[in-house]
Amino acid sequence: MPPPRRNGARPRARRRRATASGEGLGVAILSRNAKLYSTRRLVEAALALGHSPRVLDTLRCNMVLGRDRPRIFYAGEEVLATDLHVVIPRIGASITGYGLSVVNQFDMMGVPVLNNSIPIARSRDKLRALQLLSRFGIDIPRTVMCRYRDEVPQAVEMVGGLPCIIKLIQGTQGVGVMIAHTSAEVEGMLDTLWTLGQEILLQELVVESRGKDVRALVVGDRVVAAMRRTARAGEFRSNIHRGGVAEAVELDREFAEVAVKAARVMGLEVAGVDMLEARTGPKIMEVNSSPGFEGLEAATGVDIATAYVSHAIEYGHARHSGYAGGHLV
Repeated sequence: MPPPRRNGARPRARRRRATASGEGLGVAILSRNAKLYSTRRLVEAALALGHSPRVLDTLRCNMVLGRDRPRIFYAGEEVLATDLHVVIPRIGASITGYGLSVVNQFDMMGVPVLNNSIPIARSRDKLRALQLLSRFGIDIPRTVMCRYRDEVPQAVEMVGGLPCIIKLIQGTQGVGVMIAHTSAEVEGMLDTLWTLGQEILLQELVVESRGKDVRALVVGDRVVAAMRRTARAGEFRSNIHRGGVAEAVELDREFAEVAVKAARVMGLEVAGVDMLEARTGPKIMEVNSSPGFEGLEAATGVDIATAYVSHAIEYGHARHSGYAGGHLV
């Protein structure tokens, strides 16, 4: 893996001539904002590879259902399946429900979608994701879900005691992740969140990894880049959006293999896999179906956007070969 760029300049996609079979292929990118770094980079990479990218605001994709074929209209015009080779969803957590419906609609139209609705939904539900990872033998932090106050002391004991982590089942970029040092703090946080109708998880604090984690970007069957994130002083969450500092890291075989396995278990073609470096080896915290990669490109110098789009094109070729009359054969 190449070292990080000293000047922090973003990598540029190398311009390559598209093959005859892939000349000017239509690539739709579902994103609320075409100016977001990751969205812009995907557009740049698609253009550099000789394809025809189009950013579609997910919430402006109007779905039409009836006895005839499913359809999508955007800005008053129909989006034709024949114009698209593949769809790349960048579905934010705040629009998960509508976003999944749009993804389903494209799938029903016979358009290959990189990261389909079921894998995205799995990854967004933290408990469901942890259940699946655990079922397939992937190490995760000890986790308990409970719903009654009198069960809290036993739950805390089950995750290894205090301090412990409290998480919302649905959250992103560190939002909804808290640390509790006393029983009173645990009960106070849970009472507040339960009153607000939130479902929560209690999770062990892996002491040796406190304030640090590893983000690996999985594309297809390999890790294309990885970084270690370290929280700023006074903060236990290492997210870049919360002031965390990133450095490039070359994963050893165990970490790389478990990252790819976690993405496969979720059913994701592209995923950001967050891991803790525990004494016993990697512990998977979360698998993100729409990973941003601005910090990762800056830290590692790896052209993630080109790898992302190239895999989407290959995925589209494979899926188109399996379609017949709009249905998979």
